[in-house]
Amino acid sequence: MTSAPTADTTARISDPAQAQRRILRVLFASQVLSGAGLAAGVTVGALLAQDMLGTTRLAGLPSALFTTGSALTAVVVGRISQARGRRPGLAAGYLTGAVGSAGVIAAAVLDNPVLLFIALFVYGAGTATNLQARYAGADLAARGHRARAVSTVLVATTLGGVTGPNLAAPAGTFAERLGIPGLAGPFVLSGAAYALAAFVLAVWLRPDPLLLARAVARAEEADAVPSAADAGAVHAADPGEGRGGVVLGALVMVLTQLVMVSIMTMTPVHMHDHGHGTAASGLVIAVHIGAMYLPSPLTGWLVDRYGRTKVAAASGITLPAAGVLAATAPVGSVTLLALALGLLGLGWNFGLVCGTAIIADTVPLATRARTQGTVDVSIAIAGATGGMASGIMVAATSYPVLALTGAALSLALLPAIAATAYRR
Repeated sequence: MTSAPTADTTARISDPAQAQRRILRVLFASQVLSGAGLAAGVTVGALLAQDMLGTTRLAGLPSALFTTGSALTAVVVGRISQARGRRPGLAAGYLTGAVGSAGVIAAAVLDNPVLLFIALFVYGAGTATNLQARYAGADLAARGHRARAVSTVLVATTLGGVTGPNLAAPAGTFAERLGIPGLAGPFVLSGAAYALAAFVLAVWLRPDPLLLARAVARAEEADAVPSAADAGAVHAADPGEGRGGVVLGALVMVLTQLVMVSIMTMTPVHMHDHGHGTAASGLVIAVHIGAMYLPSPLTGWLVDRYGRTKVAAASGITLPAAGVLAATAPVGSVTLLALALGLLGLGWNFGLVCGTAIIADTVPLATRARTQGTVDVSIAIAGATGGMASGIMVAATSYPVLALTGAALSLALLPAIAATAYRR
């Protein structure tokens, strides 16, 4: 069931292009904050679990837990957005992530692994919401500009995402002064960042992009106004895409997430085990997060200009290169590891932007938020699988074997893309 447009939505229906510019500015601001929250927790989550449990075998469990939590949140945020709009859905997701951050801090103070795992599950809400926000950027965008609208939201995460990991060491020092274990310090930053992101969205994301897009579509149908592509609004799906578009878009994002999370999760542990400190691993993760989001404007332009499948193929080439470089980089070379993680982030960016554009092209407004939430569940499950399996694989074999396995898996994108292009 979908809600009727609110008063502020109806008032602005005559100028959706102006509303889109405002919406993108608000989303940009909230993503800067949420990016810091996301990146800070990713940097030390595995190290915190390793320290509390005394083993590497379960070091991938934090990533698995907060990606599993993000799967549940993707469903909830999608359904809230479907019924009430993007603003309440996204704000609720970020607030839940802030609660999870507080739980991680409490678990570290109490040295309670069970509480830690529960809190990390809740913390995953921030990850899911951070990704769901990209869809809000595309709600009012014309088809030929959807990838660029998505990329505007994604690139904002770069500012916070690069800053967050580099604040891991200072945040740890600050936490120790408060009597909190140093490794839990970045979660203080995460909690504050997520709470602020929720506040920004709750107060300023007006009009609601999804509700306005529906109102514009209804007005066009009733009054026979010019097409959305001409007016700057959004029509429903391209009927030529069909179910195959949903499958392809989901497959691209699921595989890129699986490979990215598995290698990223164990890189700080790999570095820690070979004598690198938190500052070095924070730098590598900062490069990785930057590569995940910073190229987004260029990626969005490439997707809109040259097509979705060509950029998806570029992802299927970049990710294997990242895996091979990570596997062969000398353990003492922070530079080469940073380059490998940078390529890993770039391949993920290619996959996420083109996959999101494919889904936005395919799914009609009437079911858009719910379907997008369901797709993101698959992405989150892939991330949880990669995070959990990565720790087990490294404990049983080695980090290079994990990286090479990820490279091999990502090559599966190429035949899938080729098959879809052939069918069309």
